[in-house]
Amino acid sequence: MQKPLSWNGAGTARPCILPSKLNAGTSRPRPIRAFSWQMWVVFAFLNAVFGLTAIEAAANNSDPKMSIETSDFGKTEDGEAVQLYTLKNANGLTAKVITYGAIIYSMEVPDKDGHFANITANCASLADYGTKSPCFGALIGRFANRIARGQFMLEGRRISLPLNAGPNHIHGGVRGFHKRVWKVEPIRGDDFVGVKLTYVSKDGEEGYPGKIVCTVVYELNNRNEWKMDYTAQTDKTTVVNLTNHSYWNLAGAQSGTVLDQILTVNADKYLLADDALIPTGEIVPVEGTPVDFREPHRIGERMNEIKEKQFGGGYDHCMVINHEKPGVLDFCAKLKDPASGRTMEVSTTQPGVQIFSANFQSSALTGPGGYVYPRHLGLCLEAQHFPDSPNKPQFPSTVLKPGETYHEVTVHKFGVEK
Repeated sequence: MQKPLSWNGAGTARPCILPSKLNAGTSRPRPIRAFSWQMWVVFAFLNAVFGLTAIEAAANNSDPKMSIETSDFGKTEDGEAVQLYTLKNANGLTAKVITYGAIIYSMEVPDKDGHFANITANCASLADYGTKSPCFGALIGRFANRIARGQFMLEGRRISLPLNAGPNHIHGGVRGFHKRVWKVEPIRGDDFVGVKLTYVSKDGEEGYPGKIVCTVVYELNNRNEWKMDYTAQTDKTTVVNLTNHSYWNLAGAQSGTVLDQILTVNADKYLLADDALIPTGEIVPVEGTPVDFREPHRIGERMNEIKEKQFGGGYDHCMVINHEKPGVLDFCAKLKDPASGRTMEVSTTQPGVQIFSANFQSSALTGPGGYVYPRHLGLCLEAQHFPDSPNKPQFPSTVLKPGETYHEVTVHKFGVEK
């Protein structure tokens, strides 16, 4: 399949020793260029008025069209302060991130007429993220997706996790990474602005062994790419599977369903699953099934072929991405909204992607302004390792040992097609 995403970075096998840099797409620190005496006078003035040093002013003066701003987003029930970071690239694309759950709060991109709109579902308040959100925009960990019966064997020891999805475990437990406040550091490079978010998960948290330090770097660059670079290290053998759980609707987050949008997925195979969405272990061809998106199809086109009992009458399937070799950044999926012309191309180093068409409906699920989200409000493209991998030795391993570094990269490229 043709890979339309031109960014050609590379990840590593999972879990792995972290390389010093990706093959491409990693920006170096911005050099401080030579300046005329007039510029140094300006910097001296800025220092006198705003307390900036000349070096700080030089580093922040390179592209005035790019910006990073921060504001308060409230406090959790435990009294932890949460911040909102607003990132804008030189083309006007704007991403907003909150430190609760490392959540992508909004992503504002233009349509074919240049009109900007937020294209990812969000909640009206911090309280709603804690009690009502179906993981809108959140970073999921320590283990994304399901683990059967909340149990697995690790180095001869049985690990038991909370059961928060019927008889199974899902998305890291009752209080996974999506319900934690992350430490944040703003960053910028030659052509990007971003934030580095860090969370330290204690040994035994939600039943998982080992203290792990988890970091995600979000970058918005001037090629209209949103890059998510995940790393994790542990002091004891554990399992790790990280993803992002944004619900994308390219027509606009408050514009109805995503059923008429067109999806392409670079996957010849997918995982068979039982009625509880636990993989059976079989990896089967997509050909002749409603999950065959090797060619573009409307999301709602074949949805009536999906069992209501098993998948909720919509997509909730783990697709096996066609990788040239494990750990390489390859084309994963493309979403297009014919009405607005907006497109989103996803590439990832991860072995799979869970496509989920928001097969639930609740009048209590509301967004800013009181908007009530309908069933199939958006599409999740959760690049990740396979569900229940700790119990399926034939799947790519999610085991992380001391001295190793988990490292995965996912990139979303936004565009328009008229």
